[in-house]
Amino acid sequence: MPSEQELLEKELKEINWKEVDQYPSIVDCEAITDDAQRKQCFFEVLSSTIQEKLSVDTLRILFPKLDTIEVKVTVNPDASMQFEPQFPKDTVAYDTIKIDSILKIKLVDFPKVNPAIKRGIPVKTQFILPVIIKTEK
Repeated sequence: MPSEQELLEKELKEINWKEVDQYPSIVDCEAITDDAQRKQCFFEVLSSTIQEKLSVDTLRILFPKLDTIEVKVTVNPDASMQFEPQFPKDTVAYDTIKIDSILKIKLVDFPKVNPAIKRGIPVKTQFILPVIIKTEK
């Protein structure tokens, strides 16, 4: 199974970053001047924050077989964020509505995220973050 880092790097390569002048960023990463490092910092902070919020036992108990969940993250121009779990089309193994509602309840109170910028204007960006739910005991 690929590591979280490998999943993250694969995902980041697939995003068309050429469409924005400045990636979304998070306060913790603002001091980094190198674009690539700042982007990396943003995704690491976001992943670990989501993981932390979801590590509360709910998902693990309800869905013991679920080890990774792909979350589509939308960062809106007003800095608000939305999270949607992505499931294979043929998923019957999981109660997708229940997982979705757990995400909506858990994924709140994030550190402030600054939206991506295109020609000086905040723009909406979307990307998929693989989030590891099960950690090896």
